[in-house]
Amino acid sequence: MSRIIVITSGKGGVGKTTITANLGMAIAKLGRRVALVDADFGLRNLDLLLGLENRVVYTAVEVLAEQCRLEQALVKDKRQSGLVLLPAAQSRNKEAVSPEQMKQLLESLAKNYEYILVDSPAGIEMGFRNAISAASEALIVTTPEIAAVRDADRVIGLLEADNIKPINLVVNRLKAAMVQADQMMSVQDVQEILAIPLIGVVPDDERVIISSNRGEPFAAEEKPSLPGIAINNIARRLEGDKLPFLDLMAEHDNLINRLRRMFRN
Repeated sequence: MSRIIVITSGKGGVGKTTITANLGMAIAKLGRRVALVDADFGLRNLDLLLGLENRVVYTAVEVLAEQCRLEQALVKDKRQSGLVLLPAAQSRNKEAVSPEQMKQLLESLAKNYEYILVDSPAGIEMGFRNAISAASEALIVTTPEIAAVRDADRVIGLLEADNIKPINLVVNRLKAAMVQADQMMSVQDVQEILAIPLIGVVPDDERVIISSNRGEPFAAEEKPSLPGIAINNIARRLEGDKLPFLDLMAEHDNLINRLRRMFRN
């Protein structure tokens, strides 16, 4: 049975699209058939982060208008078999598609793919309604900032009202040094406020920006960075594996100690 997972947050700029692109790659690496769906009509970016922008011919809008078949609109990732992208239309707004149409589209995809990851736009208006229309579960992405956490809390309430569950938490762009200096909320702080299960913590890392700009998901790296390890662990947890969470505070302390030793020598 296919799993339709909406990746959402409420607030923009917390990294939903980055998480979607890399998590899709990580799940596909486990041998699963994965379809990524960009639900941000008018402001699509998922194709850019995957490096597939030059291969987009048709979008979800053309599929719904019966101007092409669903299979024609799917862009296959050449790096990872089993991973495809259904792009959003860049020239249409979020009202171009209704939740009923989106649900029909996602259910059609579910016939051939084990995972459908839906990249939700920011906000809680029509774009959000489209993204959650067929979802059977959700990932809430938030950064450890009070505004992002408050918006995430609002979205959790909306998801629960629609009986979408389970709802799991991804804390993104955690900066261990700022947490230690009491300048950033800790993962525990975020968990206490949102009261949903934690499925992953992704550290802040400049390599994430570099990979996004290059259209090369960091989850695909042969020797993954800490963010890559974190994303691959989320994929395995979705598969049911019981994995310990990365101790990012300890990783930070180890880095500081290595630097101190370098300067002493």
